[in-house]
Amino acid sequence: MGAHDHDDTPGASGDDAFNELQRMLRELLAGGGPAGGNFDPAALAQAAGLPGDTAALQGLFASLQRAMQNPTKGIDWSITRRTAIEIAGGGEPSGDPAGALRAFPVASLWLDEVTDVGQTSDAPRAITRIEWVQQSVDTWISLAEPVANSIAAALTDALTGQLPEELSGSIAQFGPMLQSVGGALFATQLGQIVGKLSHEVAAGGDVGIPLFEGPGREGGSLIPAGVTAFATGLDQDAEAVTLYLAVRELAHARLFRHTKWLRLHLITAVTDYARGMRIDTTHIEELARDLDPSDTSKIQELVSSGALIPPKTPEQVAAHSRLETMLALIEGWVDVVTASAVTRLPGADAIAEMVRRRRAAGGPAEHAFGTLVGLELRPRRQREAAAVWRLVAERGSTSRRDELWSHPDLLPTAEELDHPARLLERLGLSGAEPATAEPDDFDRELALLLDGDLPPADDESGSGTTGGSDSIGGSGDDDSRDNLRGEEPTPPPA
Repeated sequence: MGAHDHDDTPGASGDDAFNELQRMLRELLAGGGPAGGNFDPAALAQAAGLPGDTAALQGLFASLQRAMQNPTKGIDWSITRRTAIEIAGGGEPSGDPAGALRAFPVASLWLDEVTDVGQTSDAPRAITRIEWVQQSVDTWISLAEPVANSIAAALTDALTGQLPEELSGSIAQFGPMLQSVGGALFATQLGQIVGKLSHEVAAGGDVGIPLFEGPGREGGSLIPAGVTAFATGLDQDAEAVTLYLAVRELAHARLFRHTKWLRLHLITAVTDYARGMRIDTTHIEELARDLDPSDTSKIQELVSSGALIPPKTPEQVAAHSRLETMLALIEGWVDVVTASAVTRLPGADAIAEMVRRRRAAGGPAEHAFGTLVGLELRPRRQREAAAVWRLVAERGSTSRRDELWSHPDLLPTAEELDHPARLLERLGLSGAEPATAEPDDFDRELALLLDGDLPPADDESGSGTTGGSDSIGGSGDDDSRDNLRGEEPTPPPA
């Protein structure tokens, strides 16, 4: 309602105006639309990036009605849980967990050979999409809540500054209702994001941060239906794909469980970044001047492009850099350890390439955090981080590489990712030659055999041994050599 509209009805009080606005909103949320209007709920949902099917829209508008009629100070996050579970429950079957359960013990043995970061106390699990939602949604809510609060506060401030003076008395009533309805919309959208993610992920670590917390949940997890979807079109054995993903997932789980400070460090960094977000209402007004409200595709393009997210503050730029470096170090370490562990797995290179392509095209993490806070969660510097981890292991050892996770101050910095020589200098590895494993006796003898450099038999040199059937140069060995060549032994003279 604009100021000029209010001037046409000078007898209306602030409370009457508030009641009229509330009545109109009720009609909108009931699907009837204002008198003489043509309100299209599906068009509104499309513009907001919300579900367009009838049942989902009915649930959405029911939630908004409850939020408007019973405004609360906080956000009703049960909407997020309900929406996400409904979406996770749709689609293809949950899949057979047997393959994942067979893969976990082998994956654990392979990891024991290539890293000092030990097993977790929790057993790895095969879970359904609904279980993934139920057990991770609280983490998503904790990450999204600062953004939701920033948006609600910005909208309320914008409304307070734009309403005419005559309606100032209604702000006390209108503010909580606006925050409640806005919070319900945000909670619904978050539920949409988490529900859709459940159909994209194949493992608990796919998002790059530890989503699961609590007894029995931190040992790593695979989603059989997600593994099947990942393997589709790969032209690789399904068991091999499952085993590869199990190795990656257990590497993630070991790192987060072993490095006890890492989960809190990451979650705090993400929430601090989100808490620093500010909604630039002036920028929104400028964009709205040339926007056709009936063009829902243009509205959706505007929302999804991130144009409404203001430029990062200097504090956010610094926080983004820290997050990018930390996430790169995590993913780079997992990549290096996984590559070392799966050397005997057929098709491992092709599966690893699929993981890289998926990441480059935008995986589950990018979709989630790009929508929520405009944060590119997957680090662009992962390859540099992986190269640094390999370099430390080559110049030092895998133990030296893994012990850097014992404290955040020991980890490579962003500057050291740019200039690995500085990291080697700090670690005292500047002059170290790449470490090579000492061959054992069997390896040395095998190399001699393959090169054709075995020493001559003792009997041919005429030294050292006595004759007889047990001697190296005796007739028994001649017969053995004949047998190895596929020839019949010479019979003894009659």
